[in-house]
Amino acid sequence: MKIFQSTEAVIAAVLILVMLAIGFINPAFWGVDNLFSLAKSNVVIGIMALGVLLVMIAGGIDVSFPAIAAAALYITVRTMVAIGYDGVVLPFIGACVLGILLGAFNAFIIERFKMIPLIVTLGTASIIRGLVLGLLGTSIVNINKMPKELIAFGKVDLVSVTAANGATVGLTAMVLVYLGVAVVMHLILRHTMIGRSIYAYGGDAESARRAGVNIRKTIFFVYCTAGLLAGFAGLLQASMIWQANPRDFVGWELDVIAAVVLGGASIFGGRGSVLGTMLGVFTLVMIKNSLILMKVDTTWQRVVVGAIIIIATAITAWRDRKKLA
Repeated sequence: MKIFQSTEAVIAAVLILVMLAIGFINPAFWGVDNLFSLAKSNVVIGIMALGVLLVMIAGGIDVSFPAIAAAALYITVRTMVAIGYDGVVLPFIGACVLGILLGAFNAFIIERFKMIPLIVTLGTASIIRGLVLGLLGTSIVNINKMPKELIAFGKVDLVSVTAANGATVGLTAMVLVYLGVAVVMHLILRHTMIGRSIYAYGGDAESARRAGVNIRKTIFFVYCTAGLLAGFAGLLQASMIWQANPRDFVGWELDVIAAVVLGGASIFGGRGSVLGTMLGVFTLVMIKNSLILMKVDTTWQRVVVGAIIIIATAITAWRDRKKLA
């Protein structure tokens, strides 16, 4: 069928089959509390994945975003606590600005010295985490010290229902924030010049340069946007879990990159979509969620995520070689 020529359609079909299989094995999967929890789990990782998507379409790789997110949330919350500020808008602006600055540092090193993005972002991730832990310490800001307005923002629900066990569960309003970010990213990638430049640069950097694409502007936009989304997602996470931990997001690189690759983005650049990435995020989160429901040990969950990366990357490489043949 023609519809299954679309990567997104194939991912969606696989997702539906996997959901039906998991639901058959464990009916608890269809519980309203589990479905609401699943939706909530997509928000932060999904926003980060949209930033990584930009980088991968441009032919790069970024593993510094978890460190940027942790720095943004911890510095912002510690500052709010120190000055006694209790609000929402200004802290999120501050976290985003910090993310942009750190992303710009990545872009500067990559563009100025023509270095490999993976090496650069590995280095900056280590620097960022080291500076945050060394200068601000390792103490966790718990719920009793967290700014009340920030907590209230993360607690907003779209709808609340009574689950089978009698508990009241809600669908977080943060899913609307996630969807809003996704729509903006889709419009940028598909309907703006900078979006076309990102695809062109990732597809063939030299051809894009000859065609007049501003390479420096494209690189800075990609890494600054990835930093912005990481900073935003970091503070959003703090507001949703009601604490700020400088060690948050350790190991998230694997999950997020796996989700983006699973969503059809090419590790070679030039290919990827917002819808595909969202489907990839949902699939990965759902698989991990189901492994927890089935009481699979955390160690084996990492094995599954690693296998997903290898399989999805192999399929992507095979697809790209087939198109070039």
